[in-house]
Amino acid sequence: MENKAFPTAEKFSMTDKVAYAEGSVVSKIIIRNDKGNVTLFAFDKGEFLSEHTAPFDAIVQVLDGKGEVVIDGIPFELNVGESIIMPADVRHAVNAIERFKMLLTMIK
Repeated sequence: MENKAFPTAEKFSMTDKVAYAEGSVVSKIIIRNDKGNVTLFAFDKGEFLSEHTAPFDAIVQVLDGKGEVVIDGIPFELNVGESIIMPADVRHAVNAIERFKMLLTMIK
């Protein structure tokens, strides 16, 4: 699967590859295949991903700003450089305390 936004064998900045949009959550897929996916997100302040589950563990890495990940009703505030693993089949949500960018990696 060709991915023009993320060419292979070329360096790039994760934070530069996804831009903030007022009142929105923006996502860009870096890699998606049968083994999993890696996706960049940019959340405007106050935006969110509503509570849901996923069939696989996923790790969130905060690249810019400050966000909150709620796992099974427990909130975790995450700052730049911090990460958390969201376990498979457990309800979770993501909230933007301020504008923030995150990298989500899910391995199947």
